[in-house]
Amino acid sequence: MRIIAITNQKGGCGKTTTAINLAASLMANGRKVLLIDLDPQAHATSGLNVKTEFNIYNVLSKITPQKTGLEDILQKIDDNFYLAPSGIVLSTLEQELAGEIGRESRLNWVLENFSAAFDYILIDCPPNLGILTINAIRASGEVIIPVEASRFSLDGLGQLLDIISLVRDRLNHSVSHRILITNFDSRLRHSFQMLDRIRGTFKEKLFATIMHVNVKLKEAQNEGRHIFSYDKYCRGAKDYFSLSREIIMQEDGGRIDEAKKAETGVDLKKMMKQIVRKELPKLSNVFFSVFAPDASEVYVVGDFNNWNLDGESRMYKEGAFWAKRINLNSGRYRYRFVIDGKWTEDPNNPSKELNPYGEMDSLLEVAKW
Repeated sequence: MRIIAITNQKGGCGKTTTAINLAASLMANGRKVLLIDLDPQAHATSGLNVKTEFNIYNVLSKITPQKTGLEDILQKIDDNFYLAPSGIVLSTLEQELAGEIGRESRLNWVLENFSAAFDYILIDCPPNLGILTINAIRASGEVIIPVEASRFSLDGLGQLLDIISLVRDRLNHSVSHRILITNFDSRLRHSFQMLDRIRGTFKEKLFATIMHVNVKLKEAQNEGRHIFSYDKYCRGAKDYFSLSREIIMQEDGGRIDEAKKAETGVDLKKMMKQIVRKELPKLSNVFFSVFAPDASEVYVVGDFNNWNLDGESRMYKEGAFWAKRINLNSGRYRYRFVIDGKWTEDPNNPSKELNPYGEMDSLLEVAKW
């Protein structure tokens, strides 16, 4: 079970939107997910149209006369997607815990004794660095930090990283953290400038997936639904599905490699590099190009690179064209270009096929040697 806190003390960065729709995306990948709303403002609770008498306060408080277990407050949102709701009464918990020993670990104790089986537990934190946020970080193994591609979004990031370090030093609990670019407006040159700045500072801690501005995400929240039940073909749904795949791939690849290495004494990553060198002559060198003279950034993505927008998929400008060479095995591939954030099929390739989102993917056949 992976426990992931989603936190940033800056409001309006897409924290709750990410918590709700990432949970739904993981569910769409066949995972069983619990979303804990740890924000007294209860935006995740209202954003999923949940109204209930009991909430996470009744689980964490010791003085409430209506004490409950975590399993007693869970609300089923969808198949394999459950919510532990919040309420304004949760704002009194910080005062209750002020003089208690071990107050930073209250949520961790609850989750350690939680018997229900989930693949993922996501925690939507309040927009501050108080005791509730510290409880979430202490209970988690990972932290996702949503950050807008704007100047002011970076100002408080250092304080949050200091809190993560404080939890490591004072509570002897280390968590990994990664930064997620949210509310990215590909129409603005400033967005790309800020993206380059964030990449330059946090390159190793940045998700490859970028969450673009999409009005459907706001509409879904207004309707009290996650994006996959509102419009699974919109850009927002595609972005969050891509994020969920990136998270799942990190878990499977990293943990399996380490487990196998411990079991067999064989470093699978090193072995794979040796296999790649051996098989490389069997690969075909495929040249991609697209005419985009005014573009500032172009990527080629497809099922050959898990649709990831990263340095490996970025194309290079040659005059008015953008180009990229990729070594591919024989087979049939779907792909698209991403031109300044806009996804499009290859205009020079007549071979196309409808994808699950109602748009066209370009098709590529690589012949055997």
